[in-house]
Order: sequence, then C-alpha cells, then structure tokens
Amino acid sequence: MEPVLHVPAFQDNYIWLIRGRSPDRVAIVDPGDAAPVLAALAERRLTPVAILCTHHHADHVGGVAELLAQFPVPVYGPARERIEGVSHPLAEGARVIVPELGLDFAVLDIPAHTAGHIAYHGGGLLFCGDTLFSAGCGRLFEGSAAQMAQSLAKLAALPDDTAVYCGHEYTAANLRFALAVEPDNRAAQAHLAQVLAWRAAGRPSLPSTVGRERRINPFLRTHEPAVRAAAERHAGRALATATEVFGVLRAWKDGFSE
Repeated sequence: MEPVLHVPAFQDNYIWLIRGRSPDRVAIVDPGDAAPVLAALAERRLTPVAILCTHHHADHVGGVAELLAQFPVPVYGPARERIEGVSHPLAEGARVIVPELGLDFAVLDIPAHTAGHIAYHGGGLLFCGDTLFSAGCGRLFEGSAAQMAQSLAKLAALPDDTAVYCGHEYTAANLRFALAVEPDNRAAQAHLAQVLAWRAAGRPSLPSTVGRERRINPFLRTHEPAVRAAAERHAGRALATATEVFGVLRAWKDGFSE
C-alpha cells in the first residue's frame, strides 16, 4: 500500500492523500481544488479524517470549504495566516496526531514564501508546501532571503531518508537551473535523466528525499565552493556569506530561462 497518494490539480500542483493504519482513511494535504480530491476519494473508496494546510495561497487551500461541506473533519493550518475553515491553528512545537491513521506530525515554522508557512514532519514524511521543492525552493513573496535560507536549513537538517512531498511538479525545470549553477554535479545530471523518464511515463517526480536534495539542490548547497563561485560570477562581485549566495541564486532563478 502506498503511504501517500498524489492527486494532480491545476497545471502542476499536487494534493497529497496520506494513508496510515486504516487503508480506507486519509488525511488531505493542501487541497487547492476540491473536484480532483472528491474524484480520487470516490474512485479509491477513501474517507478523509483530517485536512492539513501549509500556507494560505489559494492553489493550496481553495478546496477546503467544499470538502468541509461533505466531510466535517478537523482542519490544521498555520496560526499566523488567515485560512477559512482552519479549526486547529498551529505553530512550531505543536503536534498533529491523527489517531485514525496512527500518524503523529511535528509542526515546523518555515516562513519566507509566505509569512506563516509551516511544514508537517513525522513517520519519515515531510510535507513542505512551497518552501522546499525538489532541486529548488519557493519564491520570496512575503519574506527575505535570510528567512528562506533559515527555513531550508531547518528542513535540510532532517534525516536523509525523509521523504519530501512538496506542492508542485517543478523538478525538471529546477534541475536545469541547478545544472546551470553546478554543471559538473553528477547527481543532478543523473536525476534529471531519471525525472524526464518518469514524466514521459506519466509518473510524478516526487517524493524526493532530504539526502537527495542535499546533493542536487543549489539552494541547500550555498556552502559548496562551486555554488558560491557560480553565484559570484553571476553577481559580478564577491559574496561574503552563504545568505548572500542564496539571495543571488534566488534572484537568478527568478529570471532564469531554460
């Protein structure tokens, strides 16, 4: 039994259905659209027992109200953001226990993409919304480069075998940028070939793992001499700190075209 099912939504979102010890019960992560979730629940004969939200953007929470109308379940979400339907506001140090599934998640504050963004970590799983992507990270809509670098460092410190479930299918494009930064990174080269094969077969590129991300993701590799050198060449100046390197990489990625 797959522990986590993916539900594609919009152009490139993923909504996640977490299974546990009860195979016909699930927790829903970031339901931006109710329709594909309802279809997946009906097709697989699943019943939701909780909804977990990472941040307030509509493509992650837009389906909450419609789902609640049919399934009045607890809704967990960030305490520092206003999300309609959240019954359990959370901040770092809180835990989410879903007894029907035998799941216990620790909550991590990971601001920068949005001011109150949170992640859920437990049972070897990480649901990190739009903060950490495979081979990339989220844009800085409501926070600073320093905040995002700190948030990513928190996630990168999790065990290497932690499965990373993020909010979008951006991996191939992110890897092309990663290879522009580190063209000799063999792990990134090999993973891009694998991802392209998966996508051609209609498979998602996720989950990744924390260990893999530490090898391929330039935003987790700002301490590496090759990454720093690439950022300095792009900026045309010396960069004194890893946070400066991160800021240059993020701005570079914002304008990057494959």
